[in-house]
Amino acid sequence: MPEHQTILPFERPIFELEEKLRELEQQGDRSEATKQAIRNMQAEIQRLKREVFANLDPWDIVQVARHPERPQTLDYIELIFDDFMELHGDRAFRDDPAIITGLAKLDHHKVLLVGHQKGRNLKERTAYNFGMAHPEGYRKAIQKMQLAAKFQLPIICFIDTGGAYPGIGAEERGQAYCIAYNLREMSRLRTPILCVVLGEGGSGGALGIGVGDWIGMLEFSYYSVISPEGCAGILWKHAKYRDQAARALRFTARDLLEFEVIDEIIPEPLGGAHRDHRATATAVKSALLANLQKLSPLDRSQLVERRYERFRRMGVFEEHAQSKTPRTPAEVR
Repeated sequence: MPEHQTILPFERPIFELEEKLRELEQQGDRSEATKQAIRNMQAEIQRLKREVFANLDPWDIVQVARHPERPQTLDYIELIFDDFMELHGDRAFRDDPAIITGLAKLDHHKVLLVGHQKGRNLKERTAYNFGMAHPEGYRKAIQKMQLAAKFQLPIICFIDTGGAYPGIGAEERGQAYCIAYNLREMSRLRTPILCVVLGEGGSGGALGIGVGDWIGMLEFSYYSVISPEGCAGILWKHAKYRDQAARALRFTARDLLEFEVIDEIIPEPLGGAHRDHRATATAVKSALLANLQKLSPLDRSQLVERRYERFRRMGVFEEHAQSKTPRTPAEVR
């Protein structure tokens, strides 16, 4: 098996077959029987991938969403956009590297790009604070979005965070206020906003750049008010119940499309986005271009109204008229 490569538990049978295939291909034997064995094994690997990834449970999806080799915002910038120019700082405290902002071109569209960045190895993850932004990150994001709205540039937000940073310093500098302020201001911006959940969509940290006219999710991402470990700790008093919490939270792309929280599921290549960055980026780019084409002609006032109505429609509730007739003692019992 490949060295220094993260292999998820349910992926192990696939990697074992791929290792056998590599050994077979490296043999000097080029007989017809060997060629047929290679073809059969390739077909079996494809079949196994389809079977495994078609039957992932919610906790499995969380593991895929957190995969260290999954493409992140900087990967998509390289694969999708042209002429990217990063914009730094919040004009108050410092530049927060956990949120990347900048101007770019998506084909012929000039856009503003905002996205979480986690990093891959320990050095990068420490530098990007594991994608957990501080208040200055959210201030930076909304300032750049307001600049984009001023010049009528569409905004693209890439969401990939376990949550906003919960440290004392972040709370002292107004973490909750900054996220709430972003929610309000994004709802008012008179320019198209497209959001994509790339991996993790964790709580207010995700929502702080997640108010959009169109919201898409990659097939094996999740979007949730709390992590499964956090939920398990609250409800069952131990993180070992995380798989049970993941099922209860109903936070997968399929669930959220059903609830109309998101608009579209973006398919991932067979085996997940971490297997093929370029194919994933192509799918994301196609979805962005298609929906930008639909949103761009809309009147700016109409955009804001549609955004308001979109969020008002979320959620399901029932109303029951309470009977004013007093209940008898027998009914009470």
